[in-house]
Amino acid sequence: MLVRGDVHDPVVETHLITIPEVQMTADLRLATIYVMPLGGRDQNEVLAALDRNKRFLRGEIAKRVNLKFAPDIRFQIDERFAEAERIERLLRTPAVRRDLERLKDDET
Repeated sequence: MLVRGDVHDPVVETHLITIPEVQMTADLRLATIYVMPLGGRDQNEVLAALDRNKRFLRGEIAKRVNLKFAPDIRFQIDERFAEAERIERLLRTPAVRRDLERLKDDET
């Protein structure tokens, strides 16, 4: 729906938005949609735009998904990319490199 331009909102139309995951509650009544605008730009604006269009999106989902009830939807910024970068930076620190080298030496 986002790629096809079904959501007529200037913020959504001018951003490439990735949806890496959707988590459903066990009763399928709530869907948490994790989103990330390309490059992490304008996260708050994109989240606000998606929230403004939540009713339309829920209606479109209801048409396409065969469930008894259309799930309520909420949007959240996907923090996995930032967390992966934080871990990568941590792994590149001298202390971690030293410890990894020490482990490698102990194994040989």
